[in-house]
Amino acid sequence: MADPVVTAVRLGKTYGTGDVAVSALAGIDLEIESGTFVVLSGPSGSGKTTLLNLVGAIDVPTEGSITVDGVRLDGLDGEERTRFRREHVGFVFQFFNLIPTLTALENVQLIAEMTGRDGEGPAREALEAVGIGDRADRFPAALSGGEQQRVAIARAVAKRPRVLLADEPTGSLDLATGRVVLGVLRRLNRERAMTVLLVTHNTAIAEMADRVIRLRDGRIVSDVSNPAPVGADRLEW
Repeated sequence: MADPVVTAVRLGKTYGTGDVAVSALAGIDLEIESGTFVVLSGPSGSGKTTLLNLVGAIDVPTEGSITVDGVRLDGLDGEERTRFRREHVGFVFQFFNLIPTLTALENVQLIAEMTGRDGEGPAREALEAVGIGDRADRFPAALSGGEQQRVAIARAVAKRPRVLLADEPTGSLDLATGRVVLGVLRRLNRERAMTVLLVTHNTAIAEMADRVIRLRDGRIVSDVSNPAPVGADRLEW
């Protein structure tokens, strides 16, 4: 078994205090092995996005501990969390958040350069890796929704993170385009041994995962390994 890239011990997150306190996560214990494709599922308010945000150091826990890629996150200050996000994880969201005045290459290069190296080479490599190297000089308005999401994925992986966090990455895409985007994520997961944590309301996507963790009311209610993941091109929803 591979070493865990994510370890959470009694991890909890509460928003607010007193009578208005809301428990978003309640004492989660979790290990995720390196190189695993994990789907986090559950109804709205179940805690899945909160868990993703804690793994990505976007938010901080109110109890317990969490270690990601060898870095203990609870207790880090704001500057340390920023450095962790820059060096260890990549993010893909439902909305592409591309800068409209920059080309696809420039959007990716901007993030690649934040790692302190020349960004053009890694940016072009990342665009090729997601299958749109020939769109490098196009602005977002000249790209389809699926192409824009692939630019967003390229932006996330240009710095070669060990962990990729995806929050509803196909939520605004049709079936055919969603399959393409999910296929890109799966290929990067396998070719680069990149751990992928994908939050989704779409239960069909669970069929392509190595592991499916379902949450409800801030707790893990099931954690199932999938012995025979299907290809993204076979998904239906």
